[in-house]
Amino acid sequence: MGEFDASRDLLDQVNLARENATPLRIQGANSKAFLGREVAGEVLDTRAHCGIVSYDPTELVVSVRAGTPLSELLATLDAHGQMLPCEPPSFGEGATVGGMVAAGLSGPRRPWAGSVRDFVLGTRLITGLGKHLRFGGEVMKNVAGYDLSRLLVGSYGCLGVLTEVSFKVLPKPRHSLSIGLEIDSALALARLAEWGQQPLPISAASHDGQRLFLRLEGGEGSVTAARQRLGGEPLDAGYWSALNEHRLAFFDEGLPLWRLSLPNNLGALPLPGEQLIDWAGAQRWLKSDALDVQTLAHELGGHATCYSHGVTEAPFQPLAPALLRYHRQLKAQLDPQGLFNPGRMYAEF
Repeated sequence: MGEFDASRDLLDQVNLARENATPLRIQGANSKAFLGREVAGEVLDTRAHCGIVSYDPTELVVSVRAGTPLSELLATLDAHGQMLPCEPPSFGEGATVGGMVAAGLSGPRRPWAGSVRDFVLGTRLITGLGKHLRFGGEVMKNVAGYDLSRLLVGSYGCLGVLTEVSFKVLPKPRHSLSIGLEIDSALALARLAEWGQQPLPISAASHDGQRLFLRLEGGEGSVTAARQRLGGEPLDAGYWSALNEHRLAFFDEGLPLWRLSLPNNLGALPLPGEQLIDWAGAQRWLKSDALDVQTLAHELGGHATCYSHGVTEAPFQPLAPALLRYHRQLKAQLDPQGLFNPGRMYAEF
């Protein structure tokens, strides 16, 4: 795919929408349209605004336009032996970098390496005031506007049109080995809590109800030593991609799918449905037709998101009144007319 700066066209479309008070539905490949509430509005497609703006492998920094396919960015990094450590899922061919940041979803490595938010250095954004602004920079010590760039991660396009993002990247691990251990979930979670206090090179941990899946990454010596200590059988490394992209049989159509983000020290939980454990217990995928999943998640100290479209009017965990007020105030500052993805996250804005 080529490179093209279409920021002027995007800004013109935003300014026309401002003049006509026309809501805009921001999207790239629309691969994550199933997340959130329905949005009515004129489509603003970012995919024409594409290409890697700058990449310095020696500095571990890359800047890329929002409409660039995520696969293109990952392939470029891979060619230099580097990666986005947060392992963002695509959920479809053509998924864009802007959509990846707007959704803020991270993969199996997240508890050990960090989230999407942790690797965003800076952004460019078209606001609801018709301004094309730059926040943050391309080095970690440049903190001007840094927090606002991080706020845009997981905002689902409700705060503005992302046009460019700068990321910190890291070298790929020198060695990687995946193994499976035949132990139940209660014992697996107890072991993971114990191993978490020890210098083991674990970079992914999942349990499907029968077997614990582990990924070991690092230097050859540390990976080999950990394998000898933990035992288990070798596992096809493709498991992690299948888990991340929801291609495992567990994710086949059926009951509504929920993602529960919970404290990682809760141990085995008798949740109302079939569950798959990820992030060493901090993320639980639940297939359930129960109506009180978000209430249950809140009582457990976490939150729940519905991944099945149309199941509930509130797919994201309801906000406490004070937090909702902050969200609405931020929305009013950046998008006073409420043009961008109105109601995508919450009915209140």
